[in-house]
Amino acid sequence: MSSSPTIEKDLEYLHLAIREAEKCEPTPTAFCVGCILTSTPPGYSTAIISTGYSRELAGNTHAEANALSKAKVLSTEDLVELFPGLPSPNVDNILAHADVYTTMEPCSVRSSGLAPCANALIAAKVKRCFIGVGEPDDFVKCEGAQLLKDAGIEVIWLKGFEEECLRIAREGHDPRT
Repeated sequence: MSSSPTIEKDLEYLHLAIREAEKCEPTPTAFCVGCILTSTPPGYSTAIISTGYSRELAGNTHAEANALSKAKVLSTEDLVELFPGLPSPNVDNILAHADVYTTMEPCSVRSSGLAPCANALIAAKVKRCFIGVGEPDDFVKCEGAQLLKDAGIEVIWLKGFEEECLRIAREGHDPRT
């Protein structure tokens, strides 16, 4: 299922992403999604480097983009606190060892015209992406998981969360759709 040495930890991080998704302000025209970014530099234990949820930051933002934005402003002091003794700590190196836990497949197209989350994750050079559910075709046809795979990012579907992730994602939507 996953190349992760501890599936229990992966499930724990997806549960945290679900808690992030629950913080979203529901809207009928977008999904409520949560994201957790972790990193495991060689020789270090895994640490959460940032979290995000849809519309958390100004500008019709998505969960993965918010988590990345928050990670990119971490100071050297923040990184040293997370990874004591790490030589030359910088965000790009930390992101190169990052795993993304998201309740829904990262978007490949935005109806708003904003940059897709899959592209942002590819540009950040994250290592792996753990996904709770594929993005349904409610608004656009999503190919985010395939874009990530094509870029060499390992995509891992965490089974058993689809119903819960979709229920939260569709908060505020017309129940007849």
